[in-house]
Amino acid sequence: MKLLALAATLLTGAILLYGTADFPAWGDPESPANTHVSAGYIETAVQATHTPNLVTAVLGDYRAYDTMFELVVIYCAGIGVIGVLRRVRE
Repeated sequence: MKLLALAATLLTGAILLYGTADFPAWGDPESPANTHVSAGYIETAVQATHTPNLVTAVLGDYRAYDTMFELVVIYCAGIGVIGVLRRVRE
């Protein structure tokens, strides 16, 4: 069973590494995320949301659902770690 789990983990890792070949270069100013979305956020976020901080405007207003579900995932991971590491008294 452990061998099957190891094989599944290695296969998943290989697939994920293969998928990173299509990513743009790190910090590339011409990548789609930097040319289409970022400029709009930087130009209009503070005025559109009436928030003095650009990071707060983006995370709180434009990406609120994404941020909320990221916190849910982190919470579930923490509960899972507690469940695995807790000691059961017999």
